[in-house]
Amino acid sequence: MAKRRNPNPNRPSPRLLLLLFFFLSFLLLLSLSDSSNVTYDHRSLIVNGRRLLLISASIHYPRSVPAMWPGLVAAAKEGGADAIETYVFWNGHEISPGEYYFEDRFDLVRFAGIVRDAGLFMILRIGPFVAAEWNFGGVPVWLHYVPGTVFRTNNEPFKSHMKSFTTYVVDMMKRERFFVSQGGHIILAQIENEYGDSESAYGSGGQPYAMWAASMALSQNTGVPWIMCQQYDAPDPVINTCNSFYCDQFTPNSPNKPKIWTENWPGWFQTFGDSNPHRPPEDVAFAVARFFEKGGSVQNYYVYHGGTNFGRTTGGPFITTSYDYDAPIDEYGLVRLPKWGHLKELHQAIKLCEHALLHGESTFISLGPHQEADVYTDPSGGCVAFLANIDEEKDKLVVFQNKSYNIPAWSVSILPDCKNVVFNTAKVRSQTSVVDMIPENLIISGSWQIFMEKTGVWGEPDFTKNGFVDHINTTKDSTDYLWYTTSFFVDESEKFLSDGSHPTLKVESKGHAVHAFLNKKLQAGASGNGSDSTFKLETPISLRAGKNELAFLSMTVGLQNAGPFYEWVGAGLTSVKINGLKNGTMDLSSNKWIYKIGLEGEYHRIFNPDSRDDIKWMPSPKPPKDQPLIWYKVNVETPKGNDPIGLDMQYMGKGQAWLNGKAIGRYWPRKSSLHDQCTASCNYRGKFSPDKCRTGCGRPTQRWYHVPRSWFQPSGNTLVIFEEKGGDPTKITFARRRVTGVCGYISEDYPSKALESWDKSKTESDSAVAKVSLNCTDGTVISSITFASFGNPYGACRSYQQGSCHYPDSLSVVEKACLHASSCTVSLSEDHFGRDLCPGITKTLAIKANCS
Repeated sequence: MAKRRNPNPNRPSPRLLLLLFFFLSFLLLLSLSDSSNVTYDHRSLIVNGRRLLLISASIHYPRSVPAMWPGLVAAAKEGGADAIETYVFWNGHEISPGEYYFEDRFDLVRFAGIVRDAGLFMILRIGPFVAAEWNFGGVPVWLHYVPGTVFRTNNEPFKSHMKSFTTYVVDMMKRERFFVSQGGHIILAQIENEYGDSESAYGSGGQPYAMWAASMALSQNTGVPWIMCQQYDAPDPVINTCNSFYCDQFTPNSPNKPKIWTENWPGWFQTFGDSNPHRPPEDVAFAVARFFEKGGSVQNYYVYHGGTNFGRTTGGPFITTSYDYDAPIDEYGLVRLPKWGHLKELHQAIKLCEHALLHGESTFISLGPHQEADVYTDPSGGCVAFLANIDEEKDKLVVFQNKSYNIPAWSVSILPDCKNVVFNTAKVRSQTSVVDMIPENLIISGSWQIFMEKTGVWGEPDFTKNGFVDHINTTKDSTDYLWYTTSFFVDESEKFLSDGSHPTLKVESKGHAVHAFLNKKLQAGASGNGSDSTFKLETPISLRAGKNELAFLSMTVGLQNAGPFYEWVGAGLTSVKINGLKNGTMDLSSNKWIYKIGLEGEYHRIFNPDSRDDIKWMPSPKPPKDQPLIWYKVNVETPKGNDPIGLDMQYMGKGQAWLNGKAIGRYWPRKSSLHDQCTASCNYRGKFSPDKCRTGCGRPTQRWYHVPRSWFQPSGNTLVIFEEKGGDPTKITFARRRVTGVCGYISEDYPSKALESWDKSKTESDSAVAKVSLNCTDGTVISSITFASFGNPYGACRSYQQGSCHYPDSLSVVEKACLHASSCTVSLSEDHFGRDLCPGITKTLAIKANCS
């Protein structure tokens, strides 16, 4: 058969076309993979071929609830965040070896999807040790009891479980195609956490473990860089990063790595019994501006929203259930003003400088002994300047490029065109929100019910032993509670039985707290604190002739969450003695002790509405007050409105609370000392430390406990309280967290440029005037003006005072502009306040308005 001639010799054959198709497809896939990646150099991350300067915001998914996640992420984005960062909480996910939980508050995939859908990047800090003031640092307690295991060192059992969990999380993210290398949004992943500060304590096992962790992470093939925070010897290509209040002076351990700040602490955590720390927004802004001024490229707020340590997730020990952290978004999900607003303006100002910061060359200029400029110029002609005054006391007039600039002490002025100041870190233009907890009495359906715990052993003893056992090794953190019970005999000839004197009970404990019962009656309690878990208890007691029974309810208040070998830190009684007997001291430490783990109510899960009726609740129209070891249950209606809800526990003692079976957490209205160093106002100037700006001396560290709205049913909600030492349940109330007012405080010399619309290509005059902008939220309006003064007023929101200079019609000017409006703007203009008021004084306008 003759061969068929190709009618068009220039036309490629079908086989060649097919080969060409596959070749082009391969090139396309190759180009796509090349364009979907994250690389880096000394200046920045390079995401999909583009340099990025990133503002990141920490939001820990288990410290809020899924119903809150979209709003939190949206508020972070509106505040200027490009990325959301979160830890992954190992002990919340791997409940027992190989048994995983990723539902409800621990639904990491759902949270990551919300971040992606908001158009934000994500930084995934897998750890899986996280510290984070989280129980046991995030490591499962069961791992401590795997034979031969030592945490965070070159230990095979620990490394095996750590690798298994890390791989599980990475594979989960890969299945969802969440990594940028897959077209997703995760740009960085972290292994380990702040290990460099502890590495030497682990001796010969320290560095090999750190190097193994880095190698194990890289072997996961995520296609995105890995970071190790505070890891000074992080091997290439892992990036070492900084955690601190200030990271402007941080330098990576390689000239090829970018400068990344993984934890900028905008506040601090709280511990039961301490006053509350606050970090001024001026100082947070100063630290961020200095970081980018000095070449930083990725900055993450730890935390941007702190949230709540629900249930028994808090660490420490003694960390409060609230993890508010004085963060830009508060525990309940409301933006904290002025901090959130001031940082939003800072982010806008920095973004105006992004191109020059990432592509330009920097020049350092000294402007004085404590004043300096960092200037960035790029090939396109762009010029950006940061003018810094790091003097902690004195404002300073500096000359830069033949122009004078007044820079307040401890502040940075940002000039996106090297001419105009658009932002100064010390000049807060954002309004201040007045946020109140508005009481709302419990609306009860039916009557209270109670269940009384037995003192000491309930049911059968778990075991008996001569001497003491460690609390944590015994309970394995299955509960806060462990009963130590013993008995002893008192001779009827003891003198104190007839002369009215009292022997003294002396107790020593490794922590964390204890209630002492003698013959079923509460005698006293004692506890450690956030600085020292150990404590001593000394109290007079009334013994009787014959047999006496001592029972101690030992309690943990969150497990240790950081430090070398922290998993070996114990708790529980170490000594029990009675002084004042005729034979001297009776040492009961070596007695036979009967042990019982947990509470009877816990065992039967009586806080769960679906629990079986093995426990009989007793109706109590008037529930007992000041009664220890008592469970209360009551059906309550949902508070009206949509405001976030707190549970006011100021009249209770110590215990735990549940709503509809959901664990609200530990409550303990423990008061801080009146002698703590609290301040009525905070001087932002100078380096911050957690002891610098504190409030609440002599008051409970935490009075209100967040109850998420999504936990309420339309009606018939079951509130369960376990009270350890006694309180008044009839005084428990809900409280609605609400913005009830706003304040503004602006001076004439504040930057007046509109950041949203500022265009450095246009020449702007300096004639724009400063203005106060107020806004009431959630459908409320400005119902009254309680203070207004143009001149030199002073003080803080809620306590403004007129100064020596005051425009007499200030109130009427502000009322005309603002009254009955949801928002208003009042400029500091001559049209409003005239031109001859108090010559030579820089005028300020201060306003306090109510919203309703």
